[in-house]
This record gives sequence, C-alpha cells and structure tokens, in this order.
Amino acid sequence: MGKSLRLGALFAAAASFAAIAPARAPADPIPPGWQAEHVEPIGFSGLDGRFGAFKLALKHKGEKWYVFAGHSFNHGWTILDVTNPRDPKVVRFIPGPDDAIEAQSTLHGDLWLTAIDRREHPKEGAAAVWLWDISDPTNPKKLSEWAGGERGSHRNSYPGGNYAYLSTSMPGFKSNILVILDVSDPAHPKEVGRWWQPGEKDGEPDPKLMPDFHGPANISPDGKMISTGFTPDVVNLDITDITHPKLIGSLTMTPPFIYAGIQSVHSVLPLWDRKILYASSEAMASGCDKDALNFAAFIDNHDPAKPRLMSLFPVPRPPKSAPYKDFCDKGGRFGPHNVNQEIHNPDVMPYGNLMYIAYFNAGLRVFDIADPHLVTETGYFMPPERPNAPKTEGAHASPIDWTEDVAIDTRGNIYISDDKWGIFILRYHGPGAQQAAKAK
Repeated sequence: MGKSLRLGALFAAAASFAAIAPARAPADPIPPGWQAEHVEPIGFSGLDGRFGAFKLALKHKGEKWYVFAGHSFNHGWTILDVTNPRDPKVVRFIPGPDDAIEAQSTLHGDLWLTAIDRREHPKEGAAAVWLWDISDPTNPKKLSEWAGGERGSHRNSYPGGNYAYLSTSMPGFKSNILVILDVSDPAHPKEVGRWWQPGEKDGEPDPKLMPDFHGPANISPDGKMISTGFTPDVVNLDITDITHPKLIGSLTMTPPFIYAGIQSVHSVLPLWDRKILYASSEAMASGCDKDALNFAAFIDNHDPAKPRLMSLFPVPRPPKSAPYKDFCDKGGRFGPHNVNQEIHNPDVMPYGNLMYIAYFNAGLRVFDIADPHLVTETGYFMPPERPNAPKTEGAHASPIDWTEDVAIDTRGNIYISDDKWGIFILRYHGPGAQQAAKAK
C-alpha cells in the first residue's frame, strides 16, 4: 500500500467503521485529506478537544499500551490508551500550572518526569520538574517537585536507574544548563552534577553566540558518556564521575547553520552500535528567507574527542500536486524537529535502517539510513489542514498545521502529534519496512 500519493477520505471512513463496536462510542474518525507515500493512518485521537499535543512518551504495562502526551496550549498532560491502535481512548487528563507550558515529559519504568517550562512566565522558586509514580498508568501519583531556576526546565531525559538529566535554568546562569538529578528516591530528588558551556554563568564573558541547552541528553549504554546538542555544538561528555562531567570533544554546528537560541542544535540521537550521531536544528521563522540554513545531519563519533560531519539529509520535496513549489512557500515553519528518541526505553522501537523525523509543515518524513553517507527519503505522511482551526499563541502557534513529535512502539505503530488535530497513529509499508520489523 501507499506506493503513490493517496488522499485520506477512503481510509478514514474504513477505519471509523471498523472501530465501531456495539455499546461503545466510536473511535475518533481520521481527519480526511491527508497525503502520504508508503505510510497509512490506522487510528486517530482528537484528545477530547485538547489539540496541541507535543512530546510523546510510550509505556507498556501488562497487556496495555499507553501514550503520555504533553500539551503546548492546554496546560497539562493527556494519557491515551493505544492498546488497540485503531481505537485509541483518552483515559486521563492531568492539569498543569496555567502559567507554564507542560509540553515535555520523559519516562522509564514506573517513573515519569514532567517538565514545567516557564520561559514565558518566569517565577522564582517554582518547580522545574514534577516526578510521578506511574505503576498504575491510568492514575499517576505525584511524588515530588524539584525547583531549579525561575524559567523552569525543557527537554529532560530519564533513561532509568538512579539519574535523570535535565535541561534547566538555574540561579546564577543566563541560559539553560545540564543538571544531573539523583532520583533513586523520587520523593526526594537532589542535584548531583552539572555542566555548562563557557559564557553561561553570571560573571563569565559573553560569547559571540550565547550557548544554551535544549536537550535531551542521551546516555551511552555503559553509562559513561553523554552525547547531546548544546548550542552551538554537539558535545560528548565524560560522566564516569557523575558529579563532575567533563568535555571529551565537540563539533560546532552554528555557524554556518542556523542560530536560533536554544533550538539551534535541537536534537541529537546517538546510534550507539554504529558510533554515529544524528543531529538537527529547529526552524524558528516561517519561510526560509530569514534564517541561515536548518540542518539534519550525521556525525561520525568513532572518536568522541573529534566528532566530524559525515553527511546531510536530503531536503523533503512536496507532492507533485501541491499548490506550492517547495515547503518554504507553504507557510509555517519548515525544517526538522523531533525524532523517535529511544533513551533506553524498552517500549520504543530501536533503530535499524530507518529514521522517522517530524518535519513541521512537511509532516512526518521517513528516511533510509542504511548508508549514512547517502541518506534517501522513502516515505511521508502529511496531516490535512484543519478548517477553522482554533487560534493559538506562542512559539508553536501557526495558521498552517505542522507535525511536532514522533514516537514508535515495538509493535511498529507510529505516533505523531500536531498543532491542530491531536495524535495520528500510522504504519509504514515502504522500502526497509521488513528490516524495521526485525529491529524489535
């Protein structure tokens, strides 16, 4: 299926009909008008009207599967039962502070960390992260809060074990830094280590471009190294002594690529067994004529002291029927955003020879990475525009629909969040699909 461009109305009707069972509410219908190649939508949730889902985290408990979704605009988190991906059900919405953004979260096992991002509404002494017991995924129990700086935290990571790795503001620093949190007793989290770029600390000379840490930090399987983006660089850090991280090596990405503050080096995803890193920026302005070039790239990390640029991903092309010549002309932001971050979560599909990237106004893009020197695009899914979409504000507001995040479970179900609709559940049937299935 999906060898040519498809419109979504036929699949939407079939999926809706199949999901209806006696004495049960029907599944949310898949919005019609989507476009795809080698990707098929199989399910959809409008999240009870709480659009603007952002970061997605996956959890498998017994026979049940769940998606934990943070929101950009609705101040809280939605938990979605996706045991049947064709019939996802909202099981809980948890309100968050109405003066912050609760878009980001990370989980492993029965511990869930939710970021409280206060960049737009700084508040001294307020929590930067909340910690939850999710041994019952439908009924999270808040265990504690941890307070950093007045701007809160952003893209944190918890790979299991004793430590969580935060992108957080801190007193005495001008921008977000890396803070390592001991969560072995999640009711009483405590800082054990931190690292920052020169120029971030108050009193240090301002560099030409202010460093900033977006996150997430990715931890090597042996627990001895962090590989992450830390504007303006991709960095490898030695955490053999967790209390004193040390720089091993770095590769500067901006300039020549885009400088857009914290998101200049937005995502880094290590392919640990291949000793390469995926790295990308995040587009800031609409169109392509205001910022330097955004990038999605592979970096050779065989020598962590000397990471080197290997290749750049191809720029996605619109469908031939599109009324715009390229995605720069479509409207809204165009460029790579989030990728399927594994972070040692056993419920997330491990990487094989395919990479899935949320590409803002270009939707989800699928790439064959078998040859990291010659990456090729093999499929895509673009949600439809939403007529009369609710007006939104802030950094992720746009009149044009765009795809925010992607997560893939070990069953091969692909979850994407967008700014206008909710969460689409997809399956990929294109080149390399068999190898992706074997990655389980």
